[in-house]
Amino acid sequence: MSNVPDPLDLLADLLAAAKRAGADSADAVFFEAASLAVAQRLGKSEKLERSESRDLGLRVLVGKRQAIASTTDFAPDSLDALVARALAMARAAPEDPYCGIADPGQLATGLRDLDICDDVEPTAETLVARAREAEDAARAVEGVTNSEGAEAGWSRSTIALAATNGFAQSYAASSQSIAASVLAGEGTAMERDYDFHTAVHGSDLRAPAEIGHGAGERAVRRLNARKIETAQVPVVYDPRVSGGLLRHLSSAINGPSVARGTSFLKDKLGQRIFPQGVQVVDDPHRPRGLRSKPFDAEGVANGRRAVIEDGVLQTWIMDLASARQLGLETTGHAARGTASPPSPAVTNLWMQAGAIPPGALIGEIDSGFYVTELIGMGVNAVTGDYSRGATGYWIENGEIAYPVSEVTVAGNLKDMFANLTPADDLEFRFGVDAPTIRIDGMTIAGI
Repeated sequence: MSNVPDPLDLLADLLAAAKRAGADSADAVFFEAASLAVAQRLGKSEKLERSESRDLGLRVLVGKRQAIASTTDFAPDSLDALVARALAMARAAPEDPYCGIADPGQLATGLRDLDICDDVEPTAETLVARAREAEDAARAVEGVTNSEGAEAGWSRSTIALAATNGFAQSYAASSQSIAASVLAGEGTAMERDYDFHTAVHGSDLRAPAEIGHGAGERAVRRLNARKIETAQVPVVYDPRVSGGLLRHLSSAINGPSVARGTSFLKDKLGQRIFPQGVQVVDDPHRPRGLRSKPFDAEGVANGRRAVIEDGVLQTWIMDLASARQLGLETTGHAARGTASPPSPAVTNLWMQAGAIPPGALIGEIDSGFYVTELIGMGVNAVTGDYSRGATGYWIENGEIAYPVSEVTVAGNLKDMFANLTPADDLEFRFGVDAPTIRIDGMTIAGI
């Protein structure tokens, strides 16, 4: 993009102006992004889009009052108005005893190269070829009768952060993706399924034909789905959906939720909530990780952290404000956009692989349910009650027997966490990842 000064110089000038205008402290964040996306359906191109954007956010603090203002206009007059608007808002805002930027000793230094930006931008022709290859492979699977299409995309972002405590750093990140979705069967007996892959570097992407073929095979396997009767049985989560359990965990240990007392795990720090041996890790420094970053959104040093160790909850996920509210130290998990203050979020989060192959987890089950897709968000964050629509396959005598649809999987996350067993098939595909997981004693609501 043209006519853009160096982001860190731009932010330094903005912070200096905020100080001159009366801010006690301030920080500012800059985002610049470009993306290219293509789609095709039934062999014909449906989309070719390129977008570019720039955005800047300024947070100013006057005593214990803070305000945030953002803009996409980088003209000097506009930036002067941004500073004035932010200061006026801060002076009118209520006091927040927990707000404030990082102390110099908390700041990240000696940043690592995480290899999270691919310098090669694929051409539109390359993306079109990927989408075409994926859809052609999906439609070639016997039993596939229609297509929802295939897409391929690329994006690259630059993030810069500076604050009046002396922090000023930037980094770039990229991603590339391929997806395909097709239908099998005819009329009211049609079934849909998909496959996709996202990677930081194009060289790490799975082959488009592999993705397409996987989507086609998944759709065909779902044909002739049956209804099942309500039962209490073991449930096995496919790796495509098992990471959702970690997302529920991350929400329950998010600092603001704990501080407000609205989490079902609010009193579980230091206690065993998973079986012995279960490990959950968050690592913002994982090389080529989809959610990797060298520092958090407050400039605080971040790093690999055990969230669950030998089944025991080790930490909350905190930014500066929630850590102050809880009387603890930040864990370096701040995330932010340009129009709101920082809030905590996990980075690359995963459950480490267990020692049992997926086939062995399934092989011990006389009757059970293998989940491949979940619908809805029926989770009560306060109580841990869990109820979600699901599709998948029925397990009989240790084998996948037939497809199942229109069921509800229900339980309570406290009990689910305490009774799960991870398999040994962990793959890093989604940013939040888990292996195949078996949970005993869940309720399946069917006909």
